[in-house]
Amino acid sequence: MKLEEIIDLDKYDLSNMNFQTECHDIFEEEGVLILPNFISQKAIEAIKIEGIEKQNSAYYCVEKHNPYLMPTDENYSVDHPRNKQVVSSKGCIADDQISKNSALKTLYNAKKFKEFLSYVLQENSLYPYADEVSPINLHYAQTGQELGWHYDNSSFAITLMVQPADEGGEFEYVRNVRNADSGEMNFEGTDKVVTGKIEPNRISLPAGALVMFRGRNAIHRVTSNLGETTRMLVVLAYNSKPGVMISDTARKLFYGR
Repeated sequence: MKLEEIIDLDKYDLSNMNFQTECHDIFEEEGVLILPNFISQKAIEAIKIEGIEKQNSAYYCVEKHNPYLMPTDENYSVDHPRNKQVVSSKGCIADDQISKNSALKTLYNAKKFKEFLSYVLQENSLYPYADEVSPINLHYAQTGQELGWHYDNSSFAITLMVQPADEGGEFEYVRNVRNADSGEMNFEGTDKVVTGKIEPNRISLPAGALVMFRGRNAIHRVTSNLGETTRMLVVLAYNSKPGVMISDTARKLFYGR
């Protein structure tokens, strides 16, 4: 499948400087950019079919973690915001399980797409992860599965909604809660979000929507899937430097191998 069959390039002219600037400005101001119907219906259907076919091959895991995705700090109590445990549960198929002729591979490697992302993110270049599992991941959330409150370690995330849940499965976030670069973890603010004392922003994404998100200082989660339809979301993972590989620990945790 060619790029012009995957993306509506009439609606989203990725090479147009005015469009690039508009997207960049929204992303810088809001910390999130949502492009509805970015992927064609034909491409989404093909991705969904492959996802359904390979769902039984997914690695499913249930993790307990703190919002900072860091080891427990014994300087704080177990119920302190630094150590308070939340639950994430999902299934995942990795890059090497996705067909070489998949629309996802074409999209991920397309020069025009990467140049667009680079401009919006203000990165000089974007590089694929050097291992065989990280670049493209398809995540499954079945009934009752969710992604607990957390901050990302990476500076940006790029996702594509393939199949939303019938009910639940909403993306929730609160911007600028911590400042990781300065070391300000804002335990009090984090606790207020996790305990429901701060109302988050909520997004329900339709199939075909592309999302760019800065989650390093914005705490976020995906609520529990309350319906019977499996939520399917693609993560497109790039790095600002070449040759970066996932750690052995993360490989075992997220992929079971």
